[in-house]
Amino acid sequence: MTIPYSLLDLSILREGFDASDAYARSLALAQKAEELGYTRMWLAEHHNMAYVGSSAPQILIGYLAQGTKKIRLGSGGIMLPNHSPLIIAEQFGTLATLFPNRIDLGLGRAPGTDQTTATALRRGRHESVQEFPNDLDDLQQYFSEDNLDSKVRAFPSEGLNVPFYLLGSSMSSAVLASQKGLPYAFASHFAPGYLIQASRYYRENFQPSEQQKTPYFISCVNVIAADSEAAAHYLATSFFQTALGVIRGTSYPLKKPVKSMEGIWTEPEAAAIQNMMACTFIGTKESLKPQFESFFDQVQVDELMISCNIYDPEKRHRSLEIAAELFK
Repeated sequence: MTIPYSLLDLSILREGFDASDAYARSLALAQKAEELGYTRMWLAEHHNMAYVGSSAPQILIGYLAQGTKKIRLGSGGIMLPNHSPLIIAEQFGTLATLFPNRIDLGLGRAPGTDQTTATALRRGRHESVQEFPNDLDDLQQYFSEDNLDSKVRAFPSEGLNVPFYLLGSSMSSAVLASQKGLPYAFASHFAPGYLIQASRYYRENFQPSEQQKTPYFISCVNVIAADSEAAAHYLATSFFQTALGVIRGTSYPLKKPVKSMEGIWTEPEAAAIQNMMACTFIGTKESLKPQFESFFDQVQVDELMISCNIYDPEKRHRSLEIAAELFK
């Protein structure tokens, strides 16, 4: 059970509160995670979602880094097709200069939004799946010392140690991560379907690179932990209500927990959420231990990343404490 453990956050707004509250809670979360020995905390890029505060993770990373001392901070991820590789290199080079050896650059190819918003982000530039590897090559080149003689240079990025991570939830991302020799973070917290197949392919086909000599696989899962089973399942209803928005194609704030989800979701919606959130662990330290032992028997994981959406900040921090006790 001893394994590096990390944290994913989307700065989700709570019902009745604004984005400033979400950002303050994210900072407090990063400080608590640092205290508890979490390896890193990542923020995910999303757009046109009223209750997801992480539309500009580059700025939030700087905000959290300024309020912490040693925990690694990064993107989980930057949706590269939405941006020029040059801009991302400049932004993360700046972050890495301000906060040396603390910045990660996680990259994904999904838009992180609907297609209409993606078009607005890209100003009519339509990136295909085939172009993502080329954008990745360009981004790596901007950080390389070999870019010294290029006509286009990304300052202050050249030669800086900003580790890249590829994100995904499919076989295509597993193929690319193994070909590029990069660490691979799998979005099993909401798309677990290809988890086992992708992790095995990645390990079996990994090609060493300058950054990464051996495979490094991160699985992201949902964890809702408390000091009693009843409390954990009660707190999880906030998470389920937010997930319901995903099923319904809208964005819901993080709502207060309820005694029962009956009457809030339909049976088909409940089934869809249970399927989508199959990698969700709810319970106490004692009941979570065998759940994770079974999970690790099925999936070889080098690092576990936790998503923990709980309405009450103190109870969320307690959930992080219990998870840290499990994996230390």
